Amino acid sequence: MPNAKLFNYLHLHFIVFIWGFTAILGELISIEALPLVWYRMLLASVFIYVYIYFKKLPLAVSRKLFFTLFLAGIVIALHWITFFAAIKVSNVSITLSMMSTGAFFTSILEPIFYKRKVIWYEILFGLLVITGLYIIFKVEGDYFIGIIYALCSAFLSSVFSLINGKVAQQYNPSVISFYELLSGVGIVTVYLLGVTIFGTTTEGFTVSFFQLTTSDWMYMLLLASVCTAYAFIGSVQVMKYLTPYTVMLTTNLEPVYGILLAFLIFGEAEKMNPQFYYGAAIILSTVVLNGIFKNAKKRKREGTLHNITK
Repeated sequence: MPNAKLFNYLHLHFIVFIWGFTAILGELISIEALPLVWYRMLLASVFIYVYIYFKKLPLAVSRKLFFTLFLAGIVIALHWITFFAAIKVSNVSITLSMMSTGAFFTSILEPIFYKRKVIWYEILFGLLVITGLYIIFKVEGDYFIGIIYALCSAFLSSVFSLINGKVAQQYNPSVISFYELLSGVGIVTVYLLGVTIFGTTTEGFTVSFFQLTTSDWMYMLLLASVCTAYAFIGSVQVMKYLTPYTVMLTTNLEPVYGILLAFLIFGEAEKMNPQFYYGAAIILSTVVLNGIFKNAKKRKREGTLHNITK
Protein backbone atom coordinates (compact mmCIF):
# COMPACT_ATOMS: atom_id res chain seq x y z
CA MET A 1 0.00 0.00 0.00
CA PRO A 2 2.79 2.58 0.80
CA ASN A 3 4.31 1.86 -2.64
CA ALA A 4 0.90 2.29 -4.28
CA LYS A 5 0.40 5.60 -2.45
CA LEU A 6 3.84 6.88 -3.51
CA PHE A 7 3.24 5.80 -7.11
CA ASN A 8 -0.12 7.61 -7.22
CA TYR A 9 1.37 10.70 -5.58
CA LEU A 10 4.04 10.86 -8.31
CA HIS A 11 1.34 10.12 -10.89
CA LEU A 12 -0.67 13.07 -9.58
CA HIS A 13 2.33 15.39 -9.98
CA PHE A 14 2.72 14.14 -13.55
CA ILE A 15 -0.97 14.89 -14.23
CA VAL A 16 -0.64 18.40 -12.75
CA PHE A 17 2.45 18.90 -14.91
CA ILE A 18 0.33 17.88 -17.92
CA TRP A 19 -2.36 20.39 -16.95
CA GLY A 20 0.32 23.08 -16.79
CA PHE A 21 1.48 22.02 -20.26
CA THR A 22 -2.07 22.62 -21.59
CA ALA A 23 -1.40 26.36 -21.58
CA ILE A 24 1.83 25.80 -23.53
CA LEU A 25 -0.10 23.91 -26.21
CA GLY A 26 -2.64 26.73 -26.33
CA GLU A 27 0.21 29.09 -27.22
CA LEU A 28 1.77 26.69 -29.74
CA ILE A 29 -1.47 25.91 -31.62
CA SER A 30 -1.92 28.65 -34.21
CA ILE A 31 -5.73 28.65 -34.54
CA GLU A 32 -8.01 30.93 -32.50
CA ALA A 33 -9.61 29.99 -29.18
CA LEU A 34 -13.07 29.02 -30.47
CA PRO A 35 -12.03 26.45 -33.11
CA LEU A 36 -9.30 25.23 -30.74
CA VAL A 37 -11.90 24.40 -28.08
CA TRP A 38 -14.21 22.81 -30.67
CA TYR A 39 -11.47 20.44 -31.81
CA ARG A 40 -10.35 19.74 -28.24
CA MET A 41 -13.82 18.83 -26.97
CA LEU A 42 -14.73 16.81 -30.06
CA LEU A 43 -11.54 14.73 -30.03
CA ALA A 44 -11.59 14.30 -26.24
CA SER A 45 -15.22 13.09 -26.44
CA VAL A 46 -14.12 10.44 -28.94
CA PHE A 47 -11.18 9.33 -26.79
CA ILE A 48 -13.30 9.07 -23.63
CA TYR A 49 -16.06 7.23 -25.52
CA VAL A 50 -13.49 4.66 -26.65
CA TYR A 51 -12.43 4.26 -23.00
CA ILE A 52 -16.06 3.83 -21.91
CA TYR A 53 -16.69 1.33 -24.70
CA PHE A 54 -13.75 -0.91 -23.75
CA LYS A 55 -14.58 -0.61 -20.05
CA LYS A 56 -18.21 -1.52 -20.90
CA LEU A 57 -19.56 1.32 -18.75
CA PRO A 58 -23.31 2.03 -18.99
CA LEU A 59 -24.11 5.34 -20.66
CA ALA A 60 -27.76 5.61 -19.56
CA VAL A 61 -28.47 8.68 -17.38
CA SER A 62 -31.68 10.26 -16.09
CA ARG A 63 -33.18 13.29 -17.83
CA LYS A 64 -32.46 15.47 -14.78
CA LEU A 65 -28.79 14.41 -14.72
CA PHE A 66 -28.49 14.97 -18.47
CA PHE A 67 -29.67 18.58 -18.18
CA THR A 68 -27.23 19.17 -15.30
CA LEU A 69 -24.37 17.76 -17.40
CA PHE A 70 -25.57 19.77 -20.39
CA LEU A 71 -25.32 22.97 -18.33
CA ALA A 72 -21.88 21.92 -17.04
CA GLY A 73 -20.80 21.27 -20.65
CA ILE A 74 -21.71 24.83 -21.65
CA VAL A 75 -19.80 26.21 -18.67
CA ILE A 76 -16.64 24.17 -19.36
CA ALA A 77 -16.75 25.16 -23.04
CA LEU A 78 -16.91 28.85 -22.10
CA HIS A 79 -14.16 28.28 -19.52
CA TRP A 80 -11.81 26.83 -22.14
CA ILE A 81 -12.70 29.47 -24.75
CA THR A 82 -11.87 32.32 -22.36
CA PHE A 83 -8.78 30.43 -21.12
CA PHE A 84 -7.26 30.06 -24.57
CA ALA A 85 -8.41 33.55 -25.58
CA ALA A 86 -6.45 34.91 -22.60
CA ILE A 87 -3.33 33.08 -23.78
CA LYS A 88 -3.76 34.38 -27.32
CA VAL A 89 -4.04 38.06 -26.29
CA SER A 90 -1.54 37.99 -23.38
CA ASN A 91 0.71 35.05 -22.50
CA VAL A 92 0.90 31.85 -20.45
CA SER A 93 2.23 33.48 -17.27
CA ILE A 94 -0.57 36.05 -17.05
CA THR A 95 -3.25 33.44 -17.77
CA LEU A 96 -2.06 30.83 -15.28
CA SER A 97 -1.49 33.33 -12.48
CA MET A 98 -5.07 34.57 -12.91
CA MET A 99 -6.39 31.01 -12.91
CA SER A 100 -5.17 30.76 -9.30
CA THR A 101 -8.10 33.02 -8.36
CA GLY A 102 -10.44 30.07 -8.95
CA ALA A 103 -10.24 29.17 -5.24
CA PHE A 104 -11.24 32.75 -4.36
CA PHE A 105 -14.31 32.57 -6.60
CA THR A 106 -15.18 29.17 -5.14
CA SER A 107 -15.07 30.57 -1.60
CA ILE A 108 -17.64 33.19 -2.67
CA LEU A 109 -19.90 30.84 -4.65
CA GLU A 110 -19.74 27.75 -2.42
CA PRO A 111 -21.90 29.26 0.37
CA ILE A 112 -24.52 30.08 -2.28
CA PHE A 113 -24.43 26.63 -3.95
CA TYR A 114 -24.35 24.63 -0.72
CA LYS A 115 -26.24 27.12 1.49
CA ARG A 116 -23.60 27.47 4.21
CA LYS A 117 -22.24 30.45 6.12
CA VAL A 118 -19.27 32.47 4.85
CA ILE A 119 -16.13 31.66 6.88
CA TRP A 120 -14.09 34.58 8.27
CA TYR A 121 -10.75 33.48 6.82
CA GLU A 122 -12.28 33.20 3.34
CA ILE A 123 -13.04 36.93 3.52
CA LEU A 124 -9.46 37.63 4.62
CA PHE A 125 -8.02 35.49 1.81
CA GLY A 126 -10.37 37.21 -0.63
CA LEU A 127 -8.87 40.58 0.34
CA LEU A 128 -5.37 39.16 -0.15
CA VAL A 129 -6.31 37.88 -3.61
CA ILE A 130 -7.62 41.34 -4.51
CA THR A 131 -4.31 42.80 -3.31
CA GLY A 132 -2.40 40.36 -5.56
CA LEU A 133 -4.65 41.25 -8.51
CA TYR A 134 -4.15 44.97 -7.89
CA ILE A 135 -0.36 44.54 -8.03
CA ILE A 136 -0.59 42.58 -11.30
CA PHE A 137 -3.02 45.05 -12.90
CA LYS A 138 -0.76 47.92 -11.87
CA VAL A 139 2.45 46.53 -13.40
CA GLU A 140 0.99 44.60 -16.35
CA GLY A 141 -1.68 46.99 -17.61
CA ASP A 142 -0.78 46.21 -21.24
CA TYR A 143 -2.30 42.75 -20.72
CA PHE A 144 -5.61 44.13 -19.41
CA ILE A 145 -7.82 42.20 -21.88
CA GLY A 146 -5.92 38.96 -21.24
CA ILE A 147 -6.31 39.41 -17.48
CA ILE A 148 -10.08 39.95 -17.84
CA TYR A 149 -10.42 36.85 -20.06
CA ALA A 150 -8.41 34.78 -17.56
CA LEU A 151 -10.47 36.00 -14.59
CA CYS A 152 -13.66 35.07 -16.47
CA SER A 153 -12.13 31.66 -17.15
CA ALA A 154 -11.24 31.20 -13.45
CA PHE A 155 -14.79 32.16 -12.44
CA LEU A 156 -16.30 29.68 -14.94
CA SER A 157 -13.90 26.97 -13.72
CA SER A 158 -15.18 27.56 -10.18
CA VAL A 159 -18.81 27.30 -11.31
CA PHE A 160 -18.01 24.09 -13.19
CA SER A 161 -16.32 22.50 -10.17
CA LEU A 162 -19.31 23.34 -7.96
CA ILE A 163 -21.76 21.83 -10.45
CA ASN A 164 -19.59 18.73 -10.78
CA GLY A 165 -19.21 18.48 -7.02
CA LYS A 166 -22.91 17.70 -6.74
CA VAL A 167 -22.87 14.81 -9.22
CA ALA A 168 -19.30 13.42 -9.29
CA GLN A 169 -19.75 11.47 -6.04
CA GLN A 170 -22.88 9.70 -7.28
CA TYR A 171 -22.07 8.83 -10.90
CA ASN A 172 -19.16 7.47 -12.93
CA PRO A 173 -16.75 10.34 -13.67
CA SER A 174 -15.91 9.07 -17.17
CA VAL A 175 -19.59 9.03 -18.16
CA ILE A 176 -20.10 12.48 -16.62
CA SER A 177 -17.11 13.84 -18.53
CA PHE A 178 -18.28 12.28 -21.80
CA TYR A 179 -21.69 13.96 -21.63
CA GLU A 180 -20.21 17.29 -20.53
CA LEU A 181 -17.68 17.35 -23.36
CA LEU A 182 -20.29 16.22 -25.88
CA SER A 183 -22.71 18.91 -24.70
CA GLY A 184 -20.00 21.55 -24.87
CA VAL A 185 -18.93 20.67 -28.40
CA GLY A 186 -22.62 20.47 -29.39
CA ILE A 187 -23.29 24.04 -28.21
CA VAL A 188 -20.14 25.36 -29.90
CA THR A 189 -21.16 23.52 -33.11
CA VAL A 190 -24.62 25.14 -33.07
CA TYR A 191 -23.01 28.56 -32.61
CA LEU A 192 -20.54 27.97 -35.45
CA LEU A 193 -23.32 26.72 -37.74
CA GLY A 194 -25.36 29.84 -36.94
CA VAL A 195 -22.41 32.09 -37.73
CA THR A 196 -21.73 30.13 -40.93
CA ILE A 197 -25.32 30.48 -42.17
CA PHE A 198 -26.28 33.94 -40.89
CA GLY A 199 -23.01 35.63 -39.95
CA THR A 200 -20.96 38.06 -41.96
CA THR A 201 -17.60 37.43 -40.28
CA THR A 202 -14.91 34.92 -41.15
CA GLU A 203 -15.83 32.79 -38.13
CA GLY A 204 -17.76 29.57 -38.61
CA PHE A 205 -17.24 26.39 -40.59
CA THR A 206 -15.23 27.86 -43.42
CA VAL A 207 -12.72 25.96 -45.53
CA SER A 208 -9.85 27.40 -43.50
CA PHE A 209 -11.51 26.12 -40.29
CA PHE A 210 -10.60 22.57 -41.32
CA GLN A 211 -7.17 23.40 -42.76
CA LEU A 212 -4.89 22.81 -39.81
CA THR A 213 -1.15 22.57 -40.25
CA THR A 214 0.63 19.31 -39.46
CA SER A 215 2.06 20.79 -36.25
CA ASP A 216 -1.40 22.04 -35.20
CA TRP A 217 -2.83 18.53 -35.67
CA MET A 218 -0.02 17.01 -33.62
CA TYR A 219 -0.45 19.52 -30.79
CA MET A 220 -4.25 19.18 -30.94
CA LEU A 221 -4.15 15.41 -30.67
CA LEU A 222 -1.76 15.72 -27.73
CA LEU A 223 -4.07 18.26 -26.09
CA ALA A 224 -7.22 16.15 -26.54
CA SER A 225 -5.76 12.76 -25.69
CA VAL A 226 -3.07 13.24 -23.05
CA CYS A 227 -3.98 16.64 -21.56
CA THR A 228 -7.75 16.06 -21.53
CA ALA A 229 -8.89 12.42 -21.72
CA TYR A 230 -5.90 10.76 -20.03
CA ALA A 231 -5.41 13.48 -17.40
CA PHE A 232 -9.08 13.34 -16.43
CA ILE A 233 -9.20 9.55 -16.07
CA GLY A 234 -5.84 9.54 -14.27
CA SER A 235 -6.94 12.23 -11.79
CA VAL A 236 -9.98 10.12 -10.89
CA GLN A 237 -7.77 7.06 -10.36
CA VAL A 238 -5.31 8.75 -7.97
CA MET A 239 -8.18 10.00 -5.79
CA LYS A 240 -8.73 6.39 -4.70
CA TYR A 241 -5.33 6.43 -2.96
CA LEU A 242 -4.75 10.05 -1.94
CA THR A 243 -6.67 12.37 0.35
CA PRO A 244 -8.63 15.28 -1.21
CA TYR A 245 -6.33 17.63 0.74
CA THR A 246 -3.22 16.17 -0.91
CA VAL A 247 -4.86 16.35 -4.33
CA MET A 248 -5.92 19.96 -3.80
CA LEU A 249 -2.50 21.17 -2.62
CA THR A 250 -0.70 19.36 -5.45
CA THR A 251 -3.12 20.74 -8.05
CA ASN A 252 -2.20 24.26 -6.94
CA LEU A 253 1.25 23.66 -8.45
CA GLU A 254 -0.27 23.83 -11.95
CA PRO A 255 0.46 27.56 -12.42
CA VAL A 256 4.00 27.06 -11.10
CA TYR A 257 4.72 24.20 -13.53
CA GLY A 258 3.06 26.07 -16.40
CA ILE A 259 4.90 29.37 -15.82
CA LEU A 260 8.27 27.60 -15.51
CA LEU A 261 7.61 25.62 -18.69
CA ALA A 262 6.54 28.75 -20.54
CA PHE A 263 9.72 30.57 -19.50
CA LEU A 264 11.88 27.61 -20.61
CA ILE A 265 10.09 27.24 -23.97
CA PHE A 266 9.23 30.84 -24.92
CA GLY A 267 12.03 32.66 -23.08
CA GLU A 268 11.90 36.46 -22.99
CA ALA A 269 8.28 36.54 -24.22
CA GLU A 270 7.25 35.16 -20.83
CA LYS A 271 9.58 37.28 -18.69
CA MET A 272 7.48 39.58 -16.52
CA ASN A 273 8.06 42.55 -14.23
CA PRO A 274 9.32 41.35 -10.80
CA GLN A 275 6.21 42.84 -9.15
CA PHE A 276 4.06 40.52 -11.26
CA TYR A 277 5.62 37.54 -9.47
CA TYR A 278 4.97 39.19 -6.08
CA GLY A 279 1.28 39.52 -6.97
CA ALA A 280 1.11 35.96 -8.32
CA ALA A 281 2.84 34.65 -5.18
CA ILE A 282 0.27 36.39 -2.96
CA ILE A 283 -2.61 34.82 -4.92
CA LEU A 284 -1.06 31.34 -4.91
CA SER A 285 -0.21 31.60 -1.19
CA THR A 286 -3.84 32.35 -0.32
CA VAL A 287 -4.92 29.23 -2.23
CA VAL A 288 -2.49 27.06 -0.25
CA LEU A 289 -3.40 28.69 3.08
CA ASN A 290 -7.09 28.26 2.33
CA GLY A 291 -6.49 24.53 1.84
CA ILE A 292 -4.51 24.29 5.08
CA PHE A 293 -7.24 26.06 7.08
CA LYS A 294 -9.97 23.92 5.54
CA ASN A 295 -8.05 20.71 6.24
CA ALA A 296 -7.42 21.75 9.89
CA LYS A 297 -11.09 22.55 10.33
CA LYS A 298 -12.12 19.23 8.82
CA ARG A 299 -9.75 17.28 11.12
CA LYS A 300 -11.05 19.17 14.14
CA ARG A 301 -14.65 18.36 13.17
CA GLU A 302 -13.80 14.68 12.60
CA GLY A 303 -11.97 14.58 15.96
CA THR A 304 -15.01 16.03 17.74
CA LEU A 305 -17.31 13.47 16.11
CA HIS A 306 -14.91 10.68 17.06
CA ASN A 307 -14.92 11.77 20.71
CA ILE A 308 -18.71 11.95 20.74
CA THR A 309 -19.08 8.42 19.37
CA LYS A 310 -16.60 6.96 21.88
